[in-house]
Amino acid sequence: MGRASCRAGRAAALVGPLCTRVTVTVHSASSRISRSDRQFSEAKLNGHELSLALATMSLPNETLVAIFDELPSTTLAQLTLVSHRFNAVAERLLYASISIVDTVSPECPRPLRTLSCFRSIRARPYLIETIRRLQLRWQGTNAATYVDLDSACAEAAETLASLSFLEVLDVFLGPANRRSNSGGIHAIERLLYDCRFPNLRYCSLGAEWTKTPPTHPYSHLLPLFLASAIPIVRHLRLWDAHSPLYPALPPDALPLLSYFRGSADAAASILPGRPVTHLILLGQDSDINRENLPKFALGSVPLTVLDLSAIHTRPVLVREISKYLPQLEHLRIRLALRHTLHYSFTGIAILAGLTPVLGDFPNLRIFDLSPTEMYPVPHATLNNSEELALCTQWSSKCPSLRCIIFPSGREWQVNEGATTW
Repeated sequence: MGRASCRAGRAAALVGPLCTRVTVTVHSASSRISRSDRQFSEAKLNGHELSLALATMSLPNETLVAIFDELPSTTLAQLTLVSHRFNAVAERLLYASISIVDTVSPECPRPLRTLSCFRSIRARPYLIETIRRLQLRWQGTNAATYVDLDSACAEAAETLASLSFLEVLDVFLGPANRRSNSGGIHAIERLLYDCRFPNLRYCSLGAEWTKTPPTHPYSHLLPLFLASAIPIVRHLRLWDAHSPLYPALPPDALPLLSYFRGSADAAASILPGRPVTHLILLGQDSDINRENLPKFALGSVPLTVLDLSAIHTRPVLVREISKYLPQLEHLRIRLALRHTLHYSFTGIAILAGLTPVLGDFPNLRIFDLSPTEMYPVPHATLNNSEELALCTQWSSKCPSLRCIIFPSGREWQVNEGATTW
């Protein structure tokens, strides 16, 4: 975005006040100008509109790209109708980043937007190298349980296999993975079976996971994809991989991975031997156990950021984490107050109980409790003086602390070189 803004700034300097008028003038004149650069309906354009349109047509392509890059997709779509030249510039920007949301139901049993877009891509092979970001969201209700999405996955897979220039892939297939809706393998695996993305840096994959209606588990095809298809990926999210990956990834797979989000068992399969510094876990705190937790510490670099904001976390689990991951620098948790602590405790009494645990993290700099919901606890809301007292108490046990964020959302910091909050 910064690069686009810089280009737009340079463009503004080049064309001066024209840039501030071009978007409005072109938008209003788009229905009046033919698709040919050489054919203008001069009789229907007043002199001012025509001069601005002609001036815009004479701009260098780089300047047009800088201007168009700041426009919403709806305006870009209209600009493709202005002329062949505008179409060439706007079309490439439109296809560079694609985001599609489809809702399937018995009345509309196929993801029509996705399939229509992918047919357009197949009809424009010259645009494939411009497509760098793709986000797909399929969603449905319980009524979509018996919708056949297997053929839709197969058709989408044909196009996806050609998008080898992708840098960002974010796919959530919703009800497509229900056994009643798909073939014999996970919908994500069917979609990605023949895909290779040598330039992919961000990858997020998932579909609905429920016991009723039943869904497909991942097979050996997911580890095969991770090991061979995304060699330079840095951010990986697996929303519905709830079991250890099998077979295990080879040691040289995912050599640049620095961020993972997924279940504890999936994390235990992926982190060992890889440079993951940032881990976000999904599921329940009971999923984190003495079998998978030690494997979080086996990366090629220390794990420094652990985010448990999606899990209701008992204080006893925080103590277990300190045994295996004492090197953490940033810990974000949602305390499970409703299930583990007596309602007669006050908010400050509950949080003060974390003091001994924090002493087991000698490198902890940021302790974030903002996801914690304190409403089940009487007198849960802390005032400033109570939060300050906790800051002092915690930092006495954990001198490395520099930032504390309370459930209230208030953030307390210690400046470098200072000793007071």
